[in-house]
Amino acid sequence: MIRYQITAIDPVAHLFEVALRIDKPAPVQQLWLPAWLPGSYMVRDFAKNLIDIRAFDEINRPLPLQQLDKQRWQVSSSAEVLHLRYRVYAWDLSVRTAHLDQTHGFFNGSSVFLAVAGREQQTHEVEILPPKGIVDWQLATMLPRVSGDDWQFGRFRAADYDELIDHPVEMGTFTIGTFNACGVRHDVILTGRHYCCMPRLLADLTAICESQIQLFGTPAPFDRYLFMTQVLKDGFGGLEHRASTALHCSRHELPQSVDAPVDKDYRNYLTLCSHEYFHSWNVKRIKPAAFMPYQLQAESYTRQLWAYEGITSYYDDLMTYRSGCIDKQGYLELLSQTFTRVYRGSGRLLQSLSDSSFNAWTKFYKQDENAGNAIVSYYTKGALFALFLDLTLRLETHGKKSLDDLMRLLWQRFGQKNLGTADDSHQQLYSELLGRDASAEFAWLHQTEDLPLAPLLAQFGVELKLRTSSGNSDQGGGDIDGLTVGFGAKYKAESIGIRLTSISNGSAAHKAGLSAKDLLIAADGLQVNAQFEQALQRYQPGTSITLHWFRDDVLMTGELPIEAAAKDTVSLILKDDVQAKGWLG
Repeated sequence: MIRYQITAIDPVAHLFEVALRIDKPAPVQQLWLPAWLPGSYMVRDFAKNLIDIRAFDEINRPLPLQQLDKQRWQVSSSAEVLHLRYRVYAWDLSVRTAHLDQTHGFFNGSSVFLAVAGREQQTHEVEILPPKGIVDWQLATMLPRVSGDDWQFGRFRAADYDELIDHPVEMGTFTIGTFNACGVRHDVILTGRHYCCMPRLLADLTAICESQIQLFGTPAPFDRYLFMTQVLKDGFGGLEHRASTALHCSRHELPQSVDAPVDKDYRNYLTLCSHEYFHSWNVKRIKPAAFMPYQLQAESYTRQLWAYEGITSYYDDLMTYRSGCIDKQGYLELLSQTFTRVYRGSGRLLQSLSDSSFNAWTKFYKQDENAGNAIVSYYTKGALFALFLDLTLRLETHGKKSLDDLMRLLWQRFGQKNLGTADDSHQQLYSELLGRDASAEFAWLHQTEDLPLAPLLAQFGVELKLRTSSGNSDQGGGDIDGLTVGFGAKYKAESIGIRLTSISNGSAAHKAGLSAKDLLIAADGLQVNAQFEQALQRYQPGTSITLHWFRDDVLMTGELPIEAAAKDTVSLILKDDVQAKGWLG
């Protein structure tokens, strides 16, 4: 057995201390720390946060420790027991790494637990201790418990290293709620200041979870599940695990009363929960063969992320609708926003879904100001491709089959059998359901044209309307009139002027000579403010105005052509409710 002890040794300095005991180590024992963690496809080099690593034998004599590279170490000795002690700097307020201060502690095992090379398949045990002098902290994790009651510190055991790092840990003082979904206990914890009406949240999560369990079929793939949310002033994010999810949300996204309407903010949080929960099947258990097992010391490439994130992104909103938490119009608004995020990026015409999946490590997860012009998201366009597959299957089988059937087949033939999917597995199963070869449908994975979704939606009573944006805050949806004159840049207000954050290639902003990070201060001799796009509407297309801006500390000028706004915003409009029931019934 590999044994760890981890203590929040100094919350003010954001330090965890880890002690690792290895019985009967190899004469030359190597240790390593992951460079990334499953579900977040970017090398994060967690080892950069390890401090003062030391090795000792069974009687506490120091042993020489050699670092082999950025994340591997080696100890050569004849010791019967090898001890390592080190500290971890934990000041990343995210769901991916570790965070510790006087208010709470959080960590993913991948960022704090050194793996013992050659013994990753052995049982791993960890004792988690609270900070000294703090007596009211609780602890939440889905690591199998060896000692202590629920919500207490104690000892925990994992069957192997992979399980050890797939159960994040939250410690501090938090609000706890519990509900039952299809016979499975689910817990919800909220850390941080909040005003949440817990009964309302539990009722809505119950509906969402039951809908998803019923989609794949009982029993659920876990005996118990945990939603852990860090509530912040402004926050958003989630990361899936085999029996839990770590989430961040903004304080205003939680419901404050039992009968509060599901506004855009609360809907945002519910669909996030729905997304991460759907991953319990789709990527945690149904997964690419390239992830079996995970190779965590370097990038692990797959062209299938469109299926694991894109299909999940299609179902997160859809299951929130099917559960009754949002109505049909609310769902169509969410889907309109997904369309809009895709259509506003010219990169969709340059990068295919397959390539987007493969290049997640360097392009999607390391986006810069030019991302919209160069790449497409396998989340959003992947969701549209899932919609394309779903509607096509429903039409050709006259409603007898849907994408639900594909997900159930994937679960039965891959997830339940612990087999990884190949690049053509989804196509083969889809062809089986369709009753014909689906090569033409799956060829869209390798193409860069827009998917032919408007005619498909029309057959389900929904009109896809392309319109112009109504301003910098317009995310899509709603049958409204947009602006007539376009700018072609995203920006944020500054005390003087607006700071440009991205420029669309070929747009008026591009033609004027503007670049991301420029500070635009004046247009047509007048100071610019946050209402700049609205101010442009006073000018007639075919004319131009003079702009002044700072790039660094250099004043620059250029001519902005007044051009018609691009139709890059989508509104999905329900035209025939009877037809729509074939998809949203």
